[in-house]
Amino acid sequence: MKICGVELSGNDAVICLLQFEHQNFNLPDCRVRKLSIPKIHTRGDLQQFQKAFEKLMSDYGVKRVAIKERALKGKFAGGAIGFKLEAAIQLIAGIDVLMLSQKDIKLALSERPVPISFAETGLKVFQEAAFTVAYVAHVME
Repeated sequence: MKICGVELSGNDAVICLLQFEHQNFNLPDCRVRKLSIPKIHTRGDLQQFQKAFEKLMSDYGVKRVAIKERALKGKFAGGAIGFKLEAAIQLIAGIDVLMLSQKDIKLALSERPVPISFAETGLKVFQEAAFTVAYVAHVME
C-alpha cells in the first residue's frame, strides 16, 4: 500500500510517498516534493492546489494520505492557509485522510521506531516530518 505523508507548513504541503511491500518500505520517486499556493491567494488558487494534489495521488496510485495535525492555538499553532490546504486535501473524493497528532506520532515511534536513520532515506531535510507521518500511519494500521 502507498501512503502519502503530508506536513503543512505556511503555504506549502510538503509530501513524501511511502510504499510497503513484504514487511519492507521503499520511497518511490515522486515528481514533486511540495505543492504550494501563493500567500495572497484566490478561490481559484485553492481549487488548482486541490486538483494538482488529487492528480498526484491518482498518478502514483495513492489511496491514503496522512497529515501531521497542527495545534489550533499556542506557540506552534497552524496558520489560516495551512488549514485551508488541509480542508482542500480532506475534501478530495476517493482518498482516505488520516490526521495524526504529535502525541500519536511520538507514541507510535516509541513502540515501533523507524528502522533506518532519516539520512539514509535520500529525502530532503524538509521532508522529514512528512516521511515520519507516513511511516506512523503505516505502523498504526
